[in-house]
Amino acid sequence: MCKSFFNTIDVLNEQFIKVWEDICMIESPTDYKLGVDAVGAYIIDFSHKQGWKTECFEQNIAGNVVCVTMNADSLKSPIVLSGHMDTVHKVGSFETPAVRFENDKIFGPGVCDCKGGIIAALLAMVSLKQCSYRDRPIMLLLQSDEESNSMQSDKATVDYICEKSKNAVAFLNMEPYSPGKACLLRKGIVTYRFKINGAAAHASKCANEGLNAIEEAAGKILQIAGLKDDDGVTCCCSVIHGGTVANAVPDKCEFYVDARFASTKQAKWLEEKMQEIADHEEVTGCKTDLSVVSMRPAMENSRKNDKLLEYINNAFEINGLPVLKAVKSKGGSDAAYISERGIPCIDSMGVSGGNIHSPGEFALIDSLAESAKRIAAIADYFSNIR
Repeated sequence: MCKSFFNTIDVLNEQFIKVWEDICMIESPTDYKLGVDAVGAYIIDFSHKQGWKTECFEQNIAGNVVCVTMNADSLKSPIVLSGHMDTVHKVGSFETPAVRFENDKIFGPGVCDCKGGIIAALLAMVSLKQCSYRDRPIMLLLQSDEESNSMQSDKATVDYICEKSKNAVAFLNMEPYSPGKACLLRKGIVTYRFKINGAAAHASKCANEGLNAIEEAAGKILQIAGLKDDDGVTCCCSVIHGGTVANAVPDKCEFYVDARFASTKQAKWLEEKMQEIADHEEVTGCKTDLSVVSMRPAMENSRKNDKLLEYINNAFEINGLPVLKAVKSKGGSDAAYISERGIPCIDSMGVSGGNIHSPGEFALIDSLAESAKRIAAIADYFSNIR
């Protein structure tokens, strides 16, 4: 039973709500390395005071990845907790101060996605330490460019996380939590760029001169927009640039597509379909260059993940916590890379909230301790396994 762990979490909770506020006050959009690294430095300093081992995987463009290990001298396989320090919010997107409390909620950049999950992990680790938990390593991995699918680091950051986790007995991704649910399936995401070349002409001669690149794009976009299977492939044309002045036939147009898929098979179909659309000329003579800007795999069915959820639910039943139902998400996360490598993984184990990726992002304050208790229960349960 985890009664002592749970009691310690309750005692420490107010202190960690302040840490939560501190870290979210450090604005850290993905492309703002200074801010992301400031979050990492705060956590490294905090961890040093706990006597934990820290490692910093330095990057030139992306923020540095941080690895914190409690019980680093244990020879057992680690339990890995992971979250990302970067957010989608540009500096200044929130009011001043950036973080505020209102009734049972905390509002601010990344309070739910995903800094709240990071704080829950730290709260659980400190509570385990104070209750003399020594069984196996607890490793906290902090990603720095998750929100851009690791484009800034050319996948180096996520590769590092996968390598550090390769021997993990359990990988818990601290993305936002939906009560009673464990995310075992996620869609993959690929961003395509269509770059169209036509021929310029005076707008008055558009009937017989010029090749309108925007018309070419429009035909392609209408085809792509029809690909909307909620459980399978979905495509959203989300950014477009074209033309120069109103009285000229535009010779160039560029647009981007966010495409999502539920399996490797669907990803292959999508690749072929996009190439087919790119190759077909809506306006005879227009040429299209298709490229992949970024790609994240789908998190597919895994026996190891199913088994891990079974262990977790056993732990929760023993300790009076709500058991979790396996669900799928339409969003993507780095858990897909972990699962793809055969590491047992459960996603979305962080704090609860809403309005993520918006200026109204919030988290439920009580969910911090609840998340930490789930982690503590899992760590205690795995004391009796391998």
